[in-house]
Amino acid sequence: MKKFLAAVLACAMVLSMAACSNGSEGASTPATASTAETSGGGTTGGGKLIGISMPTKSLERWNRDGSYLEQQFKGKGCDVKLTYSDNKIDQQVKDIENLIADKVNLLVVAAIDGESLSNVLSSAKSANIPVISYDRLIMNTDAIAYYVSFDNYKVGQLQGQFVIDQLGLKQGDKSKTYNIEFTAGDPADNNATFFFNGAMDALKPYIDDGILKIPSGQTTFQQVATAAWDTKNAMNRMQNILASYYSDGKTQLDVALCSNDSTALGVTQAIESDYKGNNTPVITGQDGDEANLANILDGKQSMTVYKAVANEAVVTLDLGMAILNGDKPDGQLIQSAGWKFDCSYDTKSYDNKKGIVPSFLLVPTVVTKDNLQKELVDTGYYTMDGKYPKAKK
Repeated sequence: MKKFLAAVLACAMVLSMAACSNGSEGASTPATASTAETSGGGTTGGGKLIGISMPTKSLERWNRDGSYLEQQFKGKGCDVKLTYSDNKIDQQVKDIENLIADKVNLLVVAAIDGESLSNVLSSAKSANIPVISYDRLIMNTDAIAYYVSFDNYKVGQLQGQFVIDQLGLKQGDKSKTYNIEFTAGDPADNNATFFFNGAMDALKPYIDDGILKIPSGQTTFQQVATAAWDTKNAMNRMQNILASYYSDGKTQLDVALCSNDSTALGVTQAIESDYKGNNTPVITGQDGDEANLANILDGKQSMTVYKAVANEAVVTLDLGMAILNGDKPDGQLIQSAGWKFDCSYDTKSYDNKKGIVPSFLLVPTVVTKDNLQKELVDTGYYTMDGKYPKAKK
């Protein structure tokens, strides 16, 4: 395996004016730019205290999210307390309890386990602290004011459609069949089922037709889930699959559909070490982690679905400032922020078992070797450090 320089993934925020969604429920309006930007709103924080609870530093993307959110809110004059909970649910509960005790004016929470925060967030509601559920929907609580994320079902659809396009699949055409294996995400992450279902729904017609075959027989989310999105867990599972179903050197693995980059990294490692076939499988991912972008350039991973989390932070900032200003944001209000990236306002799709949570959903982008320069470098998210992408600080 080729060695490459590791770099800390961060993003350059590009100052620009804004334009966004038409405010229609569940619909997205294309805009004129995809680069990250600072908020265009004029409201300042006036010393408001913002509590931000992130899951862990062990996954690259959460370091980016925390950094962007902190930068955005501080840029509006807010004080910020940012915590990371080391993927420990009890620690995140304690972190949020401490933020409530510190009398934060707003909580932004990316949950480790969406089912485990209802009690502590009831305390936030009692203290009149509004809560934005960030990226992962928090379940079983009426304390959530809004949900900010990417269109998670769309992420899976993009991965599934990429497979269809790469293999040239046509319904009813059984002249050639292909083998596929799925690797999904953490069962505690509500988003993981959306990713998996989006991909499975896109590919199911070809599975039903017998064009796509799954030698392991592992077709349900529960069977293919990866605890904590852990790279080693994903690698070990794929090694077991390869040993059990592909060890003869004749059975060809054509596709490894992975819901994100940390699992794709483990699957790629397993394929490199244990796969006996003479082909290079299509491997999908999500997040644009540095090691995976290097693998894409090296031809080891086929694509990643990139989510510009800097833009997610901009949406969260403008939404949070509107809430602190006493407004009740909806699609029309957020439209006035004028973001130059795709966004939609959705009041139908995300039910956290206590009711529909109003949601602001950004649109992700498929990144391959062919468009990595255009989507990540030309937009200002990365520079090229030799052959491999290195994010600007």
